[in-house]
Amino acid sequence: MTTSPSPATPDAKPFKVGFIGAGGISGAHATWYKKIPGVELVAAADISEKSLATMKEKWGVKTYTDYKEMLAKEKDLDAVSVCTPNGLHAQNSIDALNAGKHVIVEKPMAMNAKEGQLMIDAAKKAKKHLVVGFQYRFDGKTAVIKRQIDDGVFGKILYVRCQALRRRGIPNWGVFGRKDLQGGGPMIDIGVHVMEMAHYTMGSPKPITASGNVWTYLGNKPMEALTGWANWDHKTYTVEDLAIGQIRFDNGALLSIEASFAAHIEKDMFTFTVMGEKGGACWDPCAIYKDEHGYMFNETPHYIGGGDQWEHKMRHFVEVCRDGKPNLSSGEAGLMVQKMLDGVYASAEAKKEVRID
Repeated sequence: MTTSPSPATPDAKPFKVGFIGAGGISGAHATWYKKIPGVELVAAADISEKSLATMKEKWGVKTYTDYKEMLAKEKDLDAVSVCTPNGLHAQNSIDALNAGKHVIVEKPMAMNAKEGQLMIDAAKKAKKHLVVGFQYRFDGKTAVIKRQIDDGVFGKILYVRCQALRRRGIPNWGVFGRKDLQGGGPMIDIGVHVMEMAHYTMGSPKPITASGNVWTYLGNKPMEALTGWANWDHKTYTVEDLAIGQIRFDNGALLSIEASFAAHIEKDMFTFTVMGEKGGACWDPCAIYKDEHGYMFNETPHYIGGGDQWEHKMRHFVEVCRDGKPNLSSGEAGLMVQKMLDGVYASAEAKKEVRID
């Protein structure tokens, strides 16, 4: 993979970044890029003039309404952040890679595993890095649990329960309610976060089967304003409100995932629980459960640290591309998660368990 000198050296060139997609999540990318020494924000492309105007005013970047024009004219860009709706991730990323740019793409990496594989192939052909924006694997709580698993504290991992549940949190911005542009609802939007960090802590076992179901019962109807996230477009809402899935791995372990934009539950939840032969853990609130000297112990980390997960995510991307550090959130990792998502949705449609290729 190509790299350039570290900013610690006097002759280091700026690491120049562009954006495909100038709304929403691009602001988080830009905020953290600006805190990394040696990074320069150069250009952004979006079909929305309003988003471009905001991006230009806040970050001083050049703007384009056609991302292909940006890629053609801004030849000295080192990397691109792909911050568009899911349905555009694959083509945006492939075009940027083919133009010789490193790419960080927001989660999920694509609409399906077939698209994800094409992205990986493009990165290999271009000899550029493809990083998937999974910030939660950089969270301090994730590191605590992964270290316990890697050190064998829990023994063999048997089961992991993932929950990304909102009582009433249907997005009222963007295109999150459109299956044709997003690929699905809470499973692919927020469930993916918990699924991927849980799978990462387990050691990334190979998924072999999936089963699940999805239900839509609130988002496609007009409702009173029960939360601050009111007035979504129920007329174009074609995704699920609630999704439940189970993944079986080649090592015998199981992972279940519960994800909702709207569900009749007590409170929102965003966590996962690990159950092993010798111990287990909960991500939030972070705790370790095990037996010692004939007693059952619940252990709470006194200090986790680790800093902001977004800071780690963006620094990781820059350091992988510029400084040659290992890619801890690769396209291959994203592809395995994508296959699990595909499997749950395929099972829901087929109404039976399905094989994961």
